[in-house]
Amino acid sequence: MGAAASQDKAKEIAFFDAHAAADDYDVFLPRAKARIVDAFARMTGLARRARVADIGCGSGAFTGLLAERGYDARGLDISPKLIALARRKFPAIDFQEGDAENLPFASGSLDGVLLSGLVHHFPDPRRLAAEVYRVLKPGGRFMAFDPNRANPFMWLYRDRTSPFYSRVGVTENERPVRAGEVAQAFRNEGFRVQTEYLAGLPYRYVASQRTRALLPVYNVVDAVVFNLPFMAPLRPFVLTGGEKP
Repeated sequence: MGAAASQDKAKEIAFFDAHAAADDYDVFLPRAKARIVDAFARMTGLARRARVADIGCGSGAFTGLLAERGYDARGLDISPKLIALARRKFPAIDFQEGDAENLPFASGSLDGVLLSGLVHHFPDPRRLAAEVYRVLKPGGRFMAFDPNRANPFMWLYRDRTSPFYSRVGVTENERPVRAGEVAQAFRNEGFRVQTEYLAGLPYRYVASQRTRALLPVYNVVDAVVFNLPFMAPLRPFVLTGGEKP
């Protein structure tokens, strides 16, 4: 992928700590979150009681759903305030504050990893991919979900090259991903990688008030248009899955 800037972690922490105060960063409707966990279960094929880490867990929404599915789930996030919020919401689950590029898990200790909207927060995901490889057991699997740069809505609103790009509600580190580049970053670390695309994930919230007014339209177009089979590469979310040999 060539040389790239590193993640400004201080800005990530400041951004998400600020959202924790209002508990307003749970952006998806419940059925969207359920579909993502469905995709994780399908793409990883992990059995109940598999030891799974939700990296970039935020306030624990996906970690809680993983636990409900029967996984031995734990969560990690760089924001101490979001971790405190997750612990209050899900007191039976182990949550840790930590850096995804320096995971506090022993090598070969996990069966699975969910990267919760995380890869697109790293200008260069190679260190992240290497850490995921390190902590997974042989045969362990991961899944990542991220906004797809090929989707016109994601490009218009979230890509810096767009004339309609909005800085509201995003960190300086993040940008939509190119599916092939993410797959290659994990493949280079030794994973067997597959890519899928997902549409029909309705949002309940975005930070920009102007964009928020258009959410009902976006949610309908996403569900109807981008679920057509030939639209698959243009769907709003890239799912990257991989297995450690």
